[in-house]
Amino acid sequence: MTAVAVILKGYPRLSETFIAQEILALERRGLDLRIVSLRHPTDKDIHPVHREIGAPVSYLPEYLLTEPLRVLRGFAAARKLPGYARAHAIWRRDLGRDPTRNRTRRFGQACVLAAELPGDVTHLYAHFLHTPASVARYAAIMRGLPWSCSAHAKDIWTSPDWEIAEKLADAAWTVTCTRAGFDRLAGLAPDPEKVGLVYHGLDLDRFPPPAEARPARNGGDPHDPVVILSVGRAVEKKGYGDLLAAFALLPLEANWRFRHVGGGGVSGRLEADAVRLGVADRIDWLGAQPQERVLEELRAADLFVLSSKIGKDGDRDGLPNVLMEAGSQALPLLATRLSGIPELIEDGQTGLLVEPGDIEGLSRSLARLIQDPRLRFELGAAAARRVRETFSLSGNIAGIATRFGLAEKRERAAACE
Repeated sequence: MTAVAVILKGYPRLSETFIAQEILALERRGLDLRIVSLRHPTDKDIHPVHREIGAPVSYLPEYLLTEPLRVLRGFAAARKLPGYARAHAIWRRDLGRDPTRNRTRRFGQACVLAAELPGDVTHLYAHFLHTPASVARYAAIMRGLPWSCSAHAKDIWTSPDWEIAEKLADAAWTVTCTRAGFDRLAGLAPDPEKVGLVYHGLDLDRFPPPAEARPARNGGDPHDPVVILSVGRAVEKKGYGDLLAAFALLPLEANWRFRHVGGGGVSGRLEADAVRLGVADRIDWLGAQPQERVLEELRAADLFVLSSKIGKDGDRDGLPNVLMEAGSQALPLLATRLSGIPELIEDGQTGLLVEPGDIEGLSRSLARLIQDPRLRFELGAAAARRVRETFSLSGNIAGIATRFGLAEKRERAAACE
């Protein structure tokens, strides 16, 4: 039996549940997987799905200088591989256009990967088109193996066109999770037929519908405020600075409380902004949380908001899984009209949309949802239907499974019975 090596930037990660649920779903369909991570985990907790994954996990040297002997052994072994010369030439060309330490580290990690790859691995599969795909590509060329990729958000919008085009040309196939991302990749691919659109989907067994209806809060009772929830890393592209500014514009008579789940590099700055804007006493910063706690927060909230925008470096969200998770719990969704978000949220039907950076519009929509429990109920019910009809994991995983030949294997097994 042959195996597939899955190349990840970090594993396990609380913010990448969609990758873990895909790995588990492929395992359950019979694919033998080996997880290879470029970085060690930094989160203190893990999700239940991580505990259910059976694939062995190995870690490449995160920095080449920390494991010099391993890197030297990998380099010496890689140089003997039939595809090393071609991989080295491609890396030198890449380095000329991107003369960074990160580019050198990718090649060193690829040498270790190629040298240590188990003999039964016949395919490399990278999540994210930037660093993981570079390591997978170089190593696959050294070993003479096919490789493929799943592209998501930052990797699509911040990688240079030349790099995307060359990787798409080399990969056996590439999938992405939004129509906006697909259009960009297909426009750069030498062969657009090798690019596919496959939504992540949500494992609805882990997000069953809530058992009880939410109370009809309308923001009029200071002792029973409307609970607003957001789940996302505290980074620029999530737009939490805009959201805090929108909170400051809400009517004084509106009673609300905001709860934020997620880690990130600008958490301290956001807390200081909340104090400056006079809204800090209405906010709970909960930090990163495992999936069980996220589900509890979704069920206790009255509405979900995500004010995504394009970062200064071009980074942006694709279609955040947290929106699907919130929708599955019949939460009304308020988000920005960006990337793949409108593929889930139809303004006025399955949620409300505002333009990225429109703080006044965001505040008006928040006030509308705070004060109108009937609208929240209607939008939440529509969001739940939309998630179940279009964004279930069971309905979308076939787009990956068939590319690994799993459906074909099942048909052959059935024919032999």
